[in-house]
Amino acid sequence: MFEKFDQTSYHQLCDLLGGHHPDLQLILDRYGYPPFWSRPNTFESLVHIILEQQVSLASALAAINKLKEKIDEVTPARMLLLTDQELRECYFSRQKTEYVRHLAQNIVSGTLSLSEMEKMDDLTVRNRLKRIKGIGDWTVDIYLIFMLHHQDIFPIGDLAAVNSLKKVKSLSAGVGKEEVSLVAEQFKPYRTIATMLLWHAYLVERKQK
Repeated sequence: MFEKFDQTSYHQLCDLLGGHHPDLQLILDRYGYPPFWSRPNTFESLVHIILEQQVSLASALAAINKLKEKIDEVTPARMLLLTDQELRECYFSRQKTEYVRHLAQNIVSGTLSLSEMEKMDDLTVRNRLKRIKGIGDWTVDIYLIFMLHHQDIFPIGDLAAVNSLKKVKSLSAGVGKEEVSLVAEQFKPYRTIATMLLWHAYLVERKQK
């Protein structure tokens, strides 16, 4: 069974975690509640996450905005009508073009249904999405957190979350993913909420610098 969170329960869950973990409470005391980061469960949102792979959030946003300017509504059918050149003009790399087309084809053919995934557990969603070219664990984690609001996900491939956790827990910079995952387990069954707090601390501190 998997649990979800929503805007109504969000602050309550932040408080609950803070009550059990003084280092997370310190984030709340210093910076307040993190934003309720959320995106609709749509093809456009998933394309946006794919665009965010290994580039800055600003670059990905520029690309999705350019695409919306080009086709107005970002749907699988409209995406498949675009040529390589047209996608290049929207700042899509050759790889991202291939990934997004593969995603669009799977949705158009009925092989993948985003709405059906709202009823699936973490592992089933992960297995379904990872069949799509270019979608790995990080993309699935962000999808589960932002779009499906599953409450117990720690995105081990996300540098901001990992570095923030290392700082909060005073771990050495060289600590590997396995150990970081073990440390994050102490936040079960609310690892997503802990991730939101860690991201919040990371972003506020980076802005202050």
